[in-house]
Amino acid sequence: MKHIFILLCAIGLFSTVSAQEETEKKQEQVFQFTTIKEIPITPVKNQQSSGTCWSFSGIGLIEAELLRQGKGEYDLSEMFVASKNYEDKATKYVRMKGNINFAAGGSFADVLDCIQDYGIVPDEVQTGLNYGEKKHNHAELDILLKTYVETVIRNPNKKLSTAWMNGFRGILNAYLGESPTRFSCQGKEYTPQSFAQSLDIHPEDYISLTSFTHHPFYTSFALEIPDNWRWSTSCNIPLDELMQVIDNAIESGYTVGWASDVSERGFSRKGIAIVPDLDVIEAPGSDQSRWLDLKQEKEKDLISSLKIPVPEKTITQELRQQAFDNYETTDDHGMLIYGTAQDQQGTKYYLVKNSWGTDNPYKGTWYASKSYVAYKTTVIVVHKDVLTKELKKKLKIG
Repeated sequence: MKHIFILLCAIGLFSTVSAQEETEKKQEQVFQFTTIKEIPITPVKNQQSSGTCWSFSGIGLIEAELLRQGKGEYDLSEMFVASKNYEDKATKYVRMKGNINFAAGGSFADVLDCIQDYGIVPDEVQTGLNYGEKKHNHAELDILLKTYVETVIRNPNKKLSTAWMNGFRGILNAYLGESPTRFSCQGKEYTPQSFAQSLDIHPEDYISLTSFTHHPFYTSFALEIPDNWRWSTSCNIPLDELMQVIDNAIESGYTVGWASDVSERGFSRKGIAIVPDLDVIEAPGSDQSRWLDLKQEKEKDLISSLKIPVPEKTITQELRQQAFDNYETTDDHGMLIYGTAQDQQGTKYYLVKNSWGTDNPYKGTWYASKSYVAYKTTVIVVHKDVLTKELKKKLKIG
């Protein structure tokens, strides 16, 4: 009996020590997040070495919408969308004699317009991996396509060949696979258009919103960024209303397509996006050791030197505009906002689905602070149903 008692005491002591170690381990974490609201999304994917974040995030938005509508989980083809958009982009580039951007980047409008014009297919029908790779790598493809269209616009034959688009498609098809005209899915035959119709996707139900003062509020304009090669328009609203739309969407169970600048010092590969107030943190006489591991302070990734969440900048409409005007806010990346959380100090964050795989501390999710989203958002795309009646009236949306 005595031995049993000693054994039980030892087990209890071990459990106590283990619990204490676990608590201490959690306390050592720089950021501790509590989820407030989380909307179902499809699994995180990996765009790998391709500039197709716009396709991954746009498709992620549509896949999340299908989940919201109770239609089940679908894995749709980002490379079908990329291929069709490259064709459209080449046509416009040649017509404009090279006076628009021709690169891998794009926008949410490219996904919605593709579905509207060409339909969509499951990923298994067009994976886009026809060039001996298991993961996307478009370095060679992008150079070949750009070189090809530049040759076309130089017009060596003094008039355009009737074969130039077939040649362009030949390169695309060799790398991304030929886009199917018919395919089978779950025992049924579809075209890309009929498949999109079977999913009951309505691209016209989605609206792009932005917030800048170089155009009047409550009007639409084509945001002046290189990747907006379609010249698609966004509705311009004040910053506080833009943030309210995001919050209304999340509270109502809708995800948000989020285009943002990710080249900032506060956007970390470790899954955090914040806007540190460097004037406070680095001010002479400030208690930097409270926030920073000074041994790592010189690292490019500021987040790696943080000990706890730091003071962030107060974001205003003017600060947003200044960053955009000075090329400090650029059209770097498309992602998907799918929830909210708060850190151990009560600061609000948004849950963000990225397309850089799952090799980060949060398995492919980023925690973007409210300040970061307010500061670095270029555009958002949401279902029109999340807009208030008042905002719809201001924007003249039915």
